[in-house]
Amino acid sequence: MTAAGRPGLADATRGRILFGGDYNPEQWPEETWHEDVRLMRDAGVNSVTLGVFSWSRLEPEPGAREFGWLDTLLDLMHANGIGVVLATPTSAPPPWLGRLHPDTLPRDENGDVEWWGGRQHFSHSSATYRRYAAAITEDLAARYGGHPALTMWHINNEYCTADHGDEAAVAFRRWLREKYGTLDALNTAWGTAFWSQGYDSWDAVLPARRTHYLKNPTQVLDFRRFTSDMLLECYLAERDIVARHTPHIPVTTNFMPLFFGQDAWRWAEEEDVVSVDLYPDPRDPLGAQHGALVQDLTRSQARGPWMLMEQAAGPVNWRGVNHPKPRGLNRLWSLQAVARGADAVCYFQWRQSRQGAEKFHSGMVSHAGERGRTFQEVKRLGAELARIGGAVAGSRIAADVAILHDWHAWWAGAQDGRPSTHVDHPAVLHAWHRALWESHLTTDFAHPGHDLTGYRMVVVPQLYAMTDAAVDNLLAYVRGGGTLVAGFLTGVADEDDRVRPGGMDARLRELFGIRTLHEWWPLEAGEHVETDGFRGILWSEELEAEPDAVEAVYKGGELDGLPAVLRTGRAWYVSTLPEPEAFRALLARVAADAGARPVLDGLPPEVEAVRRGELLFLLHHGREPVTVDLPGAHHDLLTGTTRTDEITLDRYGAAVLRR
Repeated sequence: MTAAGRPGLADATRGRILFGGDYNPEQWPEETWHEDVRLMRDAGVNSVTLGVFSWSRLEPEPGAREFGWLDTLLDLMHANGIGVVLATPTSAPPPWLGRLHPDTLPRDENGDVEWWGGRQHFSHSSATYRRYAAAITEDLAARYGGHPALTMWHINNEYCTADHGDEAAVAFRRWLREKYGTLDALNTAWGTAFWSQGYDSWDAVLPARRTHYLKNPTQVLDFRRFTSDMLLECYLAERDIVARHTPHIPVTTNFMPLFFGQDAWRWAEEEDVVSVDLYPDPRDPLGAQHGALVQDLTRSQARGPWMLMEQAAGPVNWRGVNHPKPRGLNRLWSLQAVARGADAVCYFQWRQSRQGAEKFHSGMVSHAGERGRTFQEVKRLGAELARIGGAVAGSRIAADVAILHDWHAWWAGAQDGRPSTHVDHPAVLHAWHRALWESHLTTDFAHPGHDLTGYRMVVVPQLYAMTDAAVDNLLAYVRGGGTLVAGFLTGVADEDDRVRPGGMDARLRELFGIRTLHEWWPLEAGEHVETDGFRGILWSEELEAEPDAVEAVYKGGELDGLPAVLRTGRAWYVSTLPEPEAFRALLARVAADAGARPVLDGLPPEVEAVRRGELLFLLHHGREPVTVDLPGAHHDLLTGTTRTDEITLDRYGAAVLRR
């Protein structure tokens, strides 16, 4: 989300959709660079990211600078009309940094060093690492800040490193002092009366290192918060350097989708451009829904258009079995990202590597070269994005439904010693999003503290830990006429992971008509419960409720006759996870009552419809042709043809329609 006075994605797109990807020319002889530029122009590439993993090439020994090769490349890109997203190379320090300065290397929870030889091998708390990172960033910004090819800065790459070492321990104590002020306050928040853990000295406080048995859950929660904040400090330090040199150039760093280690709501507030890397499994029947979820979340963090920084043109290299994308799927999923708000569609990487750990990860130019299917499909996509870019870039998406998500609630709920290890927060989130996606309802994501008044319906898949302010926000939303649907394990604990009296916040229990939450009844893998309307999986609860609040009851077993779904006015509570078809029907019914409507009625099951600005995107995720009814005449920007009343979509087909 762009801060006031800062540039944004539109300053880089300039009315187009950015198309390209990570370019790693240091892996290739210079004669290949000119061949690459020819192919880039052929494919319609207008943006490349340079320098992501180039630290050892730029600084082969401490203090040395070798910029000549990068000078040549930026000049070459500019001469061919290709913009450059210039990266700081600080996610992959050179071997000499770890060898000469072992304090820059992170340690895991066992105290073992994570050595160089891969990437992300840096301690976020290391003063030495930060000094070298700032120096190379300063010199890059000074040298290239005025280069006409520069369109954006990309800081580091996929921030994800935790550190349990001694320098991190000092930083953790400093962070805790700032948060709590006194040891008494820390002991209270962490509940250290349990298991004789009371601290009498700040020096005794450690990162969440390996223990003989279960760790203190609030210590773990704070360590996760601390790690996110320390990585953010690293980002901000480099961001501020490049912003000082180039206040007119937007800055980003790339998120990983639903990554556990970053509070992405907070990070997004510090980015000019919100970007994400997205790699759905082409063999996953719900791969498109996973993509839609990540796209909706990223768009919501950006509060508008966003950047798809990385995707794969074909197979990846890190799954057990790495399947290629079938013909047409890369195009379809790329257009899905544009439909859901992306103004940049980029890849890792441009040319598939011949050596190194990712030589079997696909590139826009695969090992098959320009005659290969992958590159030919990339060419087609580039032409189509150029065709629709002027009509779509900068436009927005309106959603009637919001899904609440909070990293702190996720971190707290993922503790050891919980009622069920089968309850996986991302899986629950996916189940709720899937029910709405299959109902053809467009959804935003929101933080529980955000203003929710613009939404007809708000759903809470699971917010295990909630602040008092977040609870008050939900109550105010319902009082204001909004429809709220909440799932199990919501409002159980406060922000310190202290269980609320009664097992759920008393205000929420009153809102949903719950008199007493007697027991949680988690289910085994493969186990289910029956209700008088559907079958539930994963979870159930022994509830005593207000009689007029009961919408559905459990049938059979220990919970026979007890409430499964509650409703009081516009507030709903679902104490199990309905199976997909039933869940879709339930949420669609509640949404319709709330006035939230699908983009189009009567869509075939495998067709997704999204309205972005004045354009209607139709995306067919099936392999057999389907016909979609249209309300009147529409012009298809992809084909240049007009369709009246209906349109046929072939295998993995797509249409971008203007009425």
